[in-house]
Amino acid sequence: METNFIYERMRTPIGVKVELVTGSEQREGRVWRLMAAQVYAENGREDYRVLGHLPCGAPILEGESTRISVTHTGHLLAVATLPPTPEVELDTFNMRTALGIDAEAANREQVLRVRERFLQDEEKASIPSDSVEANILAWTAKEAVWKAMLTPGLDLQKGITITRLPVPGGELGEAEVKLEDGDAIRFQLCAFCHEEYILTLAITAKTATYRKS
Repeated sequence: METNFIYERMRTPIGVKVELVTGSEQREGRVWRLMAAQVYAENGREDYRVLGHLPCGAPILEGESTRISVTHTGHLLAVATLPPTPEVELDTFNMRTALGIDAEAANREQVLRVRERFLQDEEKASIPSDSVEANILAWTAKEAVWKAMLTPGLDLQKGITITRLPVPGGELGEAEVKLEDGDAIRFQLCAFCHEEYILTLAITAKTATYRKS
């Protein structure tokens, strides 16, 4: 059955706005992504929005001082947004604008075959090797933190440690990134399900967010 694009907007429990575009299963690949981005650009508020990229590669809403993070997989496009922070440069990492989002199909069993590539030994001991959901959560958590860090060369496996997996729609998780000076940046992880996808958000305790919903 053919479906049109569907635009939805939600506030998460951690105060991050997430906009979702799904549907139009009759279209594939690059064409779907381009059309989904157009649907996003035309929805959510009165004026048209232009998605662009900073020199560092991070996504941005052109002409705005708003941190966003973008993920797309299959027939899902999701854009996470923080409130405007004109006092902060968006092309480098800052605790106030730390934000990442990642998504994956909940039934993507291939994640079990590649867990050796992104999990540390301690993580493998606590994350069941036969649980697709747990490994999807771990993968999307690390990807979300990686996006939030805006740090070239950050190793997904060794540089990011998951200390507690989030529960979709429930308890928050935690992760940390060890810095060269020995300090650590700690992240909160919020996961939720939408249709057949699992999405995970990463922010710090100092991230500027909307009022919690």
